[in-house]
Amino acid sequence: MAIATKPASNCIAVVFDFDDTLVPDTVDSLLESCGIDSDTFRQERIQPLVEQGWDKILARFYALIEESQQDSQHKITKDSLAKFGQQLSPFEGVTEMFDRLRQRAHELNPDVELEFYLITCGMVEIARHNCIAPYFKAMWGCEFHYGEDGGVDFLKKIVTHTEKTRYLFQISKGIEHHKDDGQMFVYRDIAPEELHVPLNQVIYVGDGASDIPCFSVLNQEEGIALGVYKDQTPEEWSEVANISQSQRVANLAPADYREDSELLQSLMLAVERMCKQIALHQLSVGE
Repeated sequence: MAIATKPASNCIAVVFDFDDTLVPDTVDSLLESCGIDSDTFRQERIQPLVEQGWDKILARFYALIEESQQDSQHKITKDSLAKFGQQLSPFEGVTEMFDRLRQRAHELNPDVELEFYLITCGMVEIARHNCIAPYFKAMWGCEFHYGEDGGVDFLKKIVTHTEKTRYLFQISKGIEHHKDDGQMFVYRDIAPEELHVPLNQVIYVGDGASDIPCFSVLNQEEGIALGVYKDQTPEEWSEVANISQSQRVANLAPADYREDSELLQSLMLAVERMCKQIALHQLSVGE
């Protein structure tokens, strides 16, 4: 017998980018911690590679690996990245934001499960050792292979701008049902009632160009995309990101997660909308 109403899931996924969304840019911060001017490094070491046709993400990491291997004082190891991650301070209000969102969701609908995920084109090793890491159910990002001397040797995993969307589908279909077996699981058809969390119950927060594919997917699937900016005006952010109509965000706010901030208010409203949407779907269960 056909069922007239949509399947209900009591899960909401809040997905964050990392660099310049929750914390300052990790490459710039890592360089500065080594006494290297990040602007000069970008102009003299990264930009020439980009102009030669290198992918921007690969160019950044190639330049970092090269610097690590050439200068023993700037050697990057797994331990040094872990230590750097522990010392890196998130933006104001971030550490309190997770519990505030969970509390609000529980007030509106005690049956709702709020899950947090992180998808970054940056160094996920840093994120895994940051003080906010325990709040996330899963994290994905670029990872290094380390040589015999313990230093970074090569990239063993890269997350590109477009590949970020793969992890949105992975979250939606349930990360517990696979062991990162390439892309087969992600694109396998699953019945709507078997989804861990429908994409229209996903909130994505990002700061710019690397997040545009995710903005586009969630706009198409009726989820919510929120933009974050730092050291810019909203007009400058829009110009740099070059957002098209299908990639627009529900709101664009400064990278400030404190209690009375516009960004936290935006996240609260997004969670509230989805909690009420779930409550509506729950009414039809058992029809």
